[in-house]
Amino acid sequence: MAEVEIESRRRAREVQSGAARAAVLGVSDGLVTNVSLILGVAGAEASGRFVLLAGLASLVAGACSMAVGEYVSMNAQVELLQRLLAEFRVHLQREPEQAREDLEQFIRRGGVLPATALNASKQISMVPDRALAVYARSLGMDPEELGSPWTAAFTSLVTFAAGAAVPLLPWFFAAGTRAAVWSLSLGTVAALAVGAALGYLGGRNPVWSAVRQLAALAVAAAATWGAGRLFNVTVT
Repeated sequence: MAEVEIESRRRAREVQSGAARAAVLGVSDGLVTNVSLILGVAGAEASGRFVLLAGLASLVAGACSMAVGEYVSMNAQVELLQRLLAEFRVHLQREPEQAREDLEQFIRRGGVLPATALNASKQISMVPDRALAVYARSLGMDPEELGSPWTAAFTSLVTFAAGAAVPLLPWFFAAGTRAAVWSLSLGTVAALAVGAALGYLGGRNPVWSAVRQLAALAVAAAATWGAGRLFNVTVT
């Protein structure tokens, strides 16, 4: 039982650190973005070298953009959480009884009897750091792990690049319809694998999750390929 609890806490810390979210978004966005872009450019009857160049540019630009976005987002989140904790620390110092009542209400919401919650809140409020930790958990966060902007940024950078590289591989060795078919095939397999993995890790039906991921890829790819065929701008 203790091992299960330790593992659950470890996984929760990983999720709150931002790395898990960044990895999921990164590999999914990289895959969908480059499959769509490659088929869109190929649909405009561009040369194989141009498709490869466009795919590489998309990989680099997308990975950097995702990394910067994750860093800014996570940094803002960490600063907000730190501010909330600082405000409660001041609240605990200036209005200790009100702060204690806040803790008591949180403990009671967990199903604890009123008398027990009252005694617990009194004992907890006597130790500021402990009171701060309980307050943080009432907000659904772990005060010891507020998240790492750098970890989220690096994870997003790597996973986006990995996802974007999958449909780009055939264009190093082929061109035209053959390369486009291979890109779509590899993208399909990768989308199914990513979707199934997400379903399994999230405790959902892996098959349904895989189909949903593939459907998202198919819609994006069809839209960009159609746009390429519609404009039909030949680039050599």
